Amino acid sequence: MAEGSQVSHGHPYVPRDLHLPGYVPCSLSQSNILSVFAFSSLLVVSLIWISSGRLSKKTKVDRVLMCWWAFTGLTHMILEGYFVFQPEFFKENTGFYLAEGRNIAKGIQGMQEGMQGVVTVEGITAVLEGPASLLAVYAIATGKSYSYLLQFAISLGQLYGTAVYYITAILEGDNFSTSSFYYYAYYIGANASWIVIPSIISTHCWKKICAAFRAQGQTKKPKVR
Repeated sequence: MAEGSQVSHGHPYVPRDLHLPGYVPCSLSQSNILSVFAFSSLLVVSLIWISSGRLSKKTKVDRVLMCWWAFTGLTHMILEGYFVFQPEFFKENTGFYLAEGRNIAKGIQGMQEGMQGVVTVEGITAVLEGPASLLAVYAIATGKSYSYLLQFAISLGQLYGTAVYYITAILEGDNFSTSSFYYYAYYIGANASWIVIPSIISTHCWKKICAAFRAQGQTKKPKVR
């Protein structure tokens, strides 16, 4: 009995008395996890940047947007998706993405206490916004007419999800992070990217959409009575 209690409570998550039967400690160090994640992210961004440079009539803004949507789309689908749809991830000890999911879990406010609203939003993000972000890469690359509308919609979804995430955490006491590092690096720092960047993109797309409608209105010929 004492052994079972030790296994259940000897985890790095908050609250400390959270019951996690079958918990298996992660074998990868924090530095290894972050190094692999940084390398993978840099590789994706580099590939998109290089390949987009071969496309004609693509501005640097377009290429940066393609890099962002590729990065955020894969992040939503792989990391958040695994975390949401593999609720017993703490019992396994294989694969880098699982380890990174554990790292994120230690910085995600209240996930371990059953904040189902946040988990649901994370699931929607993984299933809808992840693929939509990759579609945005294609739309920008091929100059689709729906490109700005799609980017605007995804950005609003990301802002909504981040707002639900923070507000729920604050209402629950904002005291679930395991350490100052996870609080500021993951909860504050990492998630701030999904506030600042979507805000910039939504503003950019809004201006483009408005400009397109103004141009369309100016080209219309007056009706002859």
